Amino acid sequence: MGLSPTEIEKKEQKVLYGYQKRDIDKIFARLEEFPEKYNLLYQLPTGGGKTVIFSEIVRRYIKTTKKKVVVLTHRIELCGQTSKMLNEFQVKNKIINSAVKELEDQDEYMCFVAMVETLNNRLNDDQLELRNIGMVIIDEAHYNSFRKLFRFFKNCFILGVTATPLSSNMKLPMKDNYNELIVGDTIDSLIGSGFLARPVIYTYDVGLGSLKIGMNGDYTVKSSEELYTNMLMQDKLLHAYEERSKGKKTLIFNNGIHTSIYVFDTFKKAGYPIRHLDNTNSKQERADILEWFKNTEDAILTSVSILTTGFDEPTVESVILNRATKSLTLYFQMIGRGSRILPNKPEFSIIDLGNNTARFGLWNTDVDWQSIFRSPDFYYDSLVGDEEIERNFKYVMPEDIRKEFKKSKDIEFDVEAEYAKTKKYGVRSLTVLEKSIEQHARMSVENSEDVFDARILSKLLNHDIEYRVRRYSYCISKSTKNYRDWLEEDYKRKLRAKINQLFMND
Repeated sequence: MGLSPTEIEKKEQKVLYGYQKRDIDKIFARLEEFPEKYNLLYQLPTGGGKTVIFSEIVRRYIKTTKKKVVVLTHRIELCGQTSKMLNEFQVKNKIINSAVKELEDQDEYMCFVAMVETLNNRLNDDQLELRNIGMVIIDEAHYNSFRKLFRFFKNCFILGVTATPLSSNMKLPMKDNYNELIVGDTIDSLIGSGFLARPVIYTYDVGLGSLKIGMNGDYTVKSSEELYTNMLMQDKLLHAYEERSKGKKTLIFNNGIHTSIYVFDTFKKAGYPIRHLDNTNSKQERADILEWFKNTEDAILTSVSILTTGFDEPTVESVILNRATKSLTLYFQMIGRGSRILPNKPEFSIIDLGNNTARFGLWNTDVDWQSIFRSPDFYYDSLVGDEEIERNFKYVMPEDIRKEFKKSKDIEFDVEAEYAKTKKYGVRSLTVLEKSIEQHARMSVENSEDVFDARILSKLLNHDIEYRVRRYSYCISKSTKNYRDWLEEDYKRKLRAKINQLFMND
């Protein structure tokens, strides 16, 4: 009796691409030179096929050495995905999960897949004794939770695999745990070869002065929630979606559950198909939401970092970063969710609402990973600060708002030039804002029928007002958030008064 098509497919050897074969050969060259007590780190971008590569490494290693392999992951979802891929490479493997207390059948397997915490607990409690282990592979190696297991595998060849060889804890650099880094193909190279979708990047300037840095070196959830749940930011997000992503299958990443729920409500009220997902959802709820997302053409899914790893949905057409991060790894992980290529999807959109592109550079720009691996402190020190990023902002009035002020010929206002005049002629610096208010008032009046219309129209200038006030505060070297907030409120109050005055005079 012949094999069914499904069985034949399972028996077929997975096809490896040229760059994957090349990197596997490099790794085996190190294995031959340092068969044990050597820690090697391998970098390849998200979407490059890291799991495929290390699955082939496991298959070949077992065949040539007759020794066993342990594959470590940091999330339970990754255990299942890794085990499935190993099966496709005809590697018989066993998952060591919380239900596995002993390994009486370990002689039946040459490979074990385990979550780091589970295996650490079993080994510390002397509940397991893994025999004849020659290699340990660590997926998402930039996470520091794996370090605790190194002592159990002192005589093994350890291979760490990651898209970003930069430790999740800046105080624990990866160079302290790995002897060497091998760098795979770049994102740009994989795009050029047709393995990744081409990014189309849109950035929207966001003032991040209110954000605070936490113990982990990234922006705190609390300060992020305060910024991204306010109406201005919700409006900016909705506007960005409607301008750049409307009708596309979209992932929105947030830094906080409340923000994601606010996003859900905002888009729901606007009539868009959207679901919210966070780590409080049950396993079944998560499965149902992801199934809906997969099968809904213009679906929007708003979440809180839960989909940065272990989630693969090639039909994603747009990724919105509705948050700021100081983590280069998280930046690449979030964007990578949209980079899978399909025959009808040669490109995908990136909408950045956290100045992340200005901080880290374009997602597909080449990165000197060797330098980052050797000198992570120098990398952190060279990151552009938020204040410097914001100083380079230039507000450009969106087309739809510009149409509302079509009767006004001049909408530009050079704060720095006006401030220089005050210094030159010895007048009060606040004259700058007074002139700006005068211009905004005239724009509102010129394009309105009455004072009420003008007041409503002036609200469309909020982003321009925020920008001008920030430029002014830089000029006077007094840019604290509280002071800027006060200036903005004072500006808007005076703008309303000036509009009333202009109508009375007319």
